[in-house]
Amino acid sequence: MIRQALRDAECDWDDLDAIAATAGPGLPGALLVGLNAARGVAFARGLPFIPVDHIEGHVRANWLDTEAPPLPALALVISGGHSELLLMTESGDFERLGGTRDDAAGEAFDKVARLLGLGYPGGPVVSKLALEAEDRTLRLPRAWLSGSDDFSFSGLKTAVLHTVEADAAPPPAEVAWAFEESVADVLSKKVARAAEREGVASVLVAGGVAANRRIRERVEERSPVPVFIPPPVLCTDNAAMIAAAAAVHPDMATNPESAIDIDPTPYRSKVTRSR
Repeated sequence: MIRQALRDAECDWDDLDAIAATAGPGLPGALLVGLNAARGVAFARGLPFIPVDHIEGHVRANWLDTEAPPLPALALVISGGHSELLLMTESGDFERLGGTRDDAAGEAFDKVARLLGLGYPGGPVVSKLALEAEDRTLRLPRAWLSGSDDFSFSGLKTAVLHTVEADAAPPPAEVAWAFEESVADVLSKKVARAAEREGVASVLVAGGVAANRRIRERVEERSPVPVFIPPPVLCTDNAAMIAAAAAVHPDMATNPESAIDIDPTPYRSKVTRSR
């Protein structure tokens, strides 16, 4: 994979200035594989090693394909494991405003896809099916969690379960449409309210679920400031976003001999600390 990446980038080992890898958060096994491979390369080539926060990587994908978003910004990170609302200050630091209290947005899509008998990952298949809905009157609940910037999708998932198990269950496409509308409605309204309250200059949407067409539309419709969203190929986990985050953190670089002492942090993120 590393050799293929070098070929695709039309560069050689001697063209590299440093090696970066995700240190966390994420699945422990995946982090160990990536971190150890990267540290091994850094040691073999005598290159500095930069550990990167996975959540910041998603946010930094917004600097890869467009003009630099103005700061301060409100960042909505939505993926299979995360639903985070972050304030990115003018210095590039992060403050956590809110996040999921149960299922992440992407996890909810996956579970609803399973309830509807669809494939994995759930996001693309649920979104595609939703476009086929003819009757768009079905309404599923929204968890607003008044007075906070938090999200909750477990109740919505349960509502989908009861809907599909009902004697007169609506067609799967209508359920998919109603589910997607509920998620998009909650995310976009919460983002718009927080953006106005915090007085930010832009809104950044990132993470695998940011590839969802309906969520992108609703956030752009409601936001009081310009919205930046990476193209779908840069929303899902990718190495480019990790490189983008590493590029702004030369201060995190360590010599390859010391990199062995860096432990993965599967359950912690430096950018999701509450204010």
